[in-house]
Amino acid sequence: MGLVCIPPLGQWYENFNRAHGLIMAFFKFAVLATLGESLALRIRVGHYWQPGFGLIARAVVWGGLGITIKMAFVVFASGVPRLLEYMGMDGASNALGASVLTPRRVLVAFAVSVVMNLVYAPLMMTIHKVSDLHITACGGRAKALITPVRVGDILAQKLDWRRHWSFVLLRTIPLFWIPAHTVSFLLPPDYQVLYAALLGVALGLILALAGKRR
Repeated sequence: MGLVCIPPLGQWYENFNRAHGLIMAFFKFAVLATLGESLALRIRVGHYWQPGFGLIARAVVWGGLGITIKMAFVVFASGVPRLLEYMGMDGASNALGASVLTPRRVLVAFAVSVVMNLVYAPLMMTIHKVSDLHITACGGRAKALITPVRVGDILAQKLDWRRHWSFVLLRTIPLFWIPAHTVSFLLPPDYQVLYAALLGVALGLILALAGKRR
């Protein structure tokens, strides 16, 4: 909100974000996505933090994932329009940068969101779940960041693949992430990753409310 209401702040954000996009992506997700998890914890158990939650470790992991998300946004926003042109859609590469909202622009944004969420999102979500279980196994301590991750054991013994597939991948991707990221790719590039980080807060709240209802 401050970026919109305070022009100098908004200008500083845009300039710094253009010059240091990956650094900003780290801090956006480290702060906002971790905030989403804290809010979800507050809804579930009544506290924003509890022993074993691993606030620092979660923030660092989210920051690292934020860098990969920014990279994915750049790669797919550039590559998918080229693919659409290869398939016969003229002018797809210029559609996302258009100043007016047109059906072509929405279609290209939707296509970028679909491809990104089908190719990149399942791997990212699985990595996040593995890191989450690893942090929990380390008691939430910051040493989790330097402790070797037993990926094979976590995938084989601790990850609930039935829920991960049927809910996290099969439901949240088509019902939440694809529509939400379609909106992301209609925004100016400087605000896409910030919006994506805010979506992490929203999804954390949705999942917490759904879990509490069950």
